[in-house]
Amino acid sequence: MTLENLLKTRQLEPHETNAKQVGEQLNAIRRSLEDARQQTITAETRLEAAYRAIMQLSMLALWANGYRPSTSLGHHATMIQSLVASVGLDSARMQLLDTFRVKRNAVSYSGRDVDMASVKACIAAGEDLSRHVRQWLAENRPDLLS
Repeated sequence: MTLENLLKTRQLEPHETNAKQVGEQLNAIRRSLEDARQQTITAETRLEAAYRAIMQLSMLALWANGYRPSTSLGHHATMIQSLVASVGLDSARMQLLDTFRVKRNAVSYSGRDVDMASVKACIAAGEDLSRHVRQWLAENRPDLLS
């Protein structure tokens, strides 16, 4: 799957970004990960915050490539799966992130409990993705970093 193919299938739309927008998103990602690390809130809320950081990072990766997701059904899956093309994430790491999408949906829409091991793994995956995206930006789009 290429980003151009996702554009052709209308899963992505063109988007122009700038350093200000990227900086604001990086700050939001930092706050989401800080929230996820808070041990005084529920495991469910911590998982939601870590997952939000993953989504924010996925969005940022698309922006840096000139795209944004369409709001069609399944845009979260599209955003995560596009990380392979947008920032060169290996498919095993992408698949791990996708398991958190599924888990977050199960927790959010069914009321199921979330185990602390999943919360910690999601936070670690979000932190890892943050390092990966920031490094990719520094190497490929330094103009977007202030």
